Amino acid sequence: MAALKRWMLAAGLGLGLIWTVVVSASMPSGWDPSKSCFDKLGPTYGPDAIADTSWFPPSATCDFGDGNVRDYMTTTQSVILSVTGILMLALVVAGIVVTLRTLSGEPGPARSADDVNLRRRHRNHLLYGALDVLMLVAVASALNVAAIIFGGIIGGILFLITTIAGLGALANVLDRHTGPLPSTALDGRRRGAATGGIVFGVIFAATALTGQLPFFRLWAAPLAAITYAVAVHAQWTKAATRQSHPASAL
Repeated sequence: MAALKRWMLAAGLGLGLIWTVVVSASMPSGWDPSKSCFDKLGPTYGPDAIADTSWFPPSATCDFGDGNVRDYMTTTQSVILSVTGILMLALVVAGIVVTLRTLSGEPGPARSADDVNLRRRHRNHLLYGALDVLMLVAVASALNVAAIIFGGIIGGILFLITTIAGLGALANVLDRHTGPLPSTALDGRRRGAATGGIVFGVIFAATALTGQLPFFRLWAAPLAAITYAVAVHAQWTKAATRQSHPASAL
């Protein structure tokens, strides 16, 4: 059950992205919707058809003019995709709730800093973490285009949630292996979630300020790596301060 809860959000997001691809494939082509309408429903010639699509409930019609409007997507398809979309959404919401609950509760045993070279650990956290974030955001920037083109607004929303969750999960793993000590598992999860949120917030804000939303550019990758390194260094500095002045943390 614990493993199921841990992977609930990932499963929901993965199924959601598959759902958007299926819905997109069931609609007229976004590049040439008129041709899709004629190829599937219309005569071999005539004026351009107008495609009317909806993502929820998933539906699509083709207007050939003179009141000749035909369903591109069948009622059965629309119903099935609507039901599966609701189930997918419920799984994503449940996964988000479960994930947020991991940021509270019992901290668990603390791992001490005994026999650990903290300077090397700190350096590894900054270096390898920044490189990992650089690669993740570079890949996400490329997938961002496909998610929005093929998934529309729903694909864009799922991409945002997936990116935030992915950055948080990566930061948590890096913190677990190279993060500040002494520390508990709860501390690491909180630091990872905070770092992932900060990194995404910075690259999202920078993309918005440059007027390039909804598509991230490749320059977001080095910006994310720098932001990650700054955020992680601040966490190490805070941990060192708390260790030097334990009374002030009470």
